[in-house]
Amino acid sequence: MRAVVTGQIGMDKADYLRQVVDLAGQGGDRIDSFHVGKMMYEEGPDIRDGRILDLPISRLASLRRAAFKDIINRSHPLEDHPDLIVNTHATFRWRHGLFSAFDFDQMQALQPNMFICLVDNIEMVHARLHKEHEIDATLKDCMVWREEEILATELLAQAMGCPNDFYILSRGRHNATYETCRRLVTRPAMRKVYPSFPMSHVVDMPDVLAEIAKFRAALAEHFITFAPADVDEKLLLDRAIAAAKEGKDFVDVEPHEFGGGFDQTEDLRIPVREILDIAGDIDGQIYMRDFKLIDQSDMIVSLVPELPGGVPGLSSGVERELQHAWEHTKEVYVVWKPAKSPSPFITETATRIFASVDEALAWFEAKGMFGTKNLFGN
Repeated sequence: MRAVVTGQIGMDKADYLRQVVDLAGQGGDRIDSFHVGKMMYEEGPDIRDGRILDLPISRLASLRRAAFKDIINRSHPLEDHPDLIVNTHATFRWRHGLFSAFDFDQMQALQPNMFICLVDNIEMVHARLHKEHEIDATLKDCMVWREEEILATELLAQAMGCPNDFYILSRGRHNATYETCRRLVTRPAMRKVYPSFPMSHVVDMPDVLAEIAKFRAALAEHFITFAPADVDEKLLLDRAIAAAKEGKDFVDVEPHEFGGGFDQTEDLRIPVREILDIAGDIDGQIYMRDFKLIDQSDMIVSLVPELPGGVPGLSSGVERELQHAWEHTKEVYVVWKPAKSPSPFITETATRIFASVDEALAWFEAKGMFGTKNLFGN
């Protein structure tokens, strides 16, 4: 696939995509990779690092067009470059205000057939942004920019005639989604799965969390997966609410929890007030993003664990995800672990219900759903 990968500044896409390309090479796949920002700096050697966006928009456009012209020339003919990644942006929100970061004529000449918008936890985006650039942006600014980047990338995919090949992809904890990105570009025919599971009300249940982690890993071995927990800002908000009740002014976040090319060893100190100011944005974007992740998947597989006391671990979020998937004609599979039987709201909207993850995987394999082997042919 010829993939255009976007994402707001502060994503450190360069490091992430370099790892994706290297991973593909280990499996015998070649992905050609082009970094538009780096190429723009090469076109303007007089520009100081981190200051390119301070240039007049006219010069930015000129540098970008020169970089894209080079990419177009180097990535043709198509048959010689079947898999490539162009690392760029859809929008910029800078001192000039909000402006686009592409030209339609050059996008058409590039002939991409996939668009991926990379996202990450907003506190990490905010920290990288201020580490790399001289700018004063709040968490709210970063949240707004992310929404704009997602929307602009989706509209660009529609304009280029590939609305069904637009994907939102999270970096994930410890960069867990390298393989997801690699498969999207080199194995796009693999089935795409949305793993559904309870989140907020099981955070203090280590056994259940371990069961969920095993469930996620099993699906990720055989499918392209888009897990909602790869961006978990709700946890940040919960910490801020708790800190506010205790009269604290800051929340400390350990950067290594999230990985993502961030080598700071000290905790990030995030003002509680800034986090509380984006409470509505966090909830709204979770609602929007999770449904979009379902829409870009072929099927949803939901794990309903048994909680202490025999209670089904069926959250309102999971129920809503199942209903959304069913109403949008996705295949809906449920792994029901509790001894208590599921309600008709589960049985009547599920394609099939399994008693265990192993049973589900065996059925998927028998139906030929695994399709493409994983990276190392296992």
